[in-house]
Amino acid sequence: MNASDPTETPTTAAPAAPRRVSSWWRALAIFLALVLLLAWASATALFEQSKAQVAHLQGKLAKMPQIREIAVLLDDKGAPALLVTMDPTSAVLQLQRLNDVKEGQEDSMQLWAVRPGQPMQSLGVLETKLKTLQLPAKADDLKDVTELAISVENKGGVPGTQGPRLPWLFKGALVRKAM
Repeated sequence: MNASDPTETPTTAAPAAPRRVSSWWRALAIFLALVLLLAWASATALFEQSKAQVAHLQGKLAKMPQIREIAVLLDDKGAPALLVTMDPTSAVLQLQRLNDVKEGQEDSMQLWAVRPGQPMQSLGVLETKLKTLQLPAKADDLKDVTELAISVENKGGVPGTQGPRLPWLFKGALVRKAM
């Protein structure tokens, strides 16, 4: 063959065989795609579950008492006698007796709000001898109050404007929690 001969046609090379992907690589690619799909589904499910948990816990938190004021009333020896808490959302004073002092048959315990330079205000009479009880109250009932105190009065208590007739049985400072 002469390279200068115009009548000759150059030989063409045989086409290369197409490269085939091994079936092992295909199986691996399908497996990895399935793994990615399962990982995405799991992550989505965990995200939705955590959203539901957060919503549930927020609901529980909204229903929990939000105690803002607290007082521990002490007896004459300085021992805790009565725990008083105020939850403004439920509009009640929660009282818990911490000792075994009980009023007599003809007596009642009366809770008083003490404000500096102002007359005492009755917050209510403890009608029962139970360990815990509630008295209706508004958040404004404790505005500017520095101390809470208990006096022993005749059955049914005294009018709130009269003031206590006997010295304090228990008293303690009112503490406002920072929110």
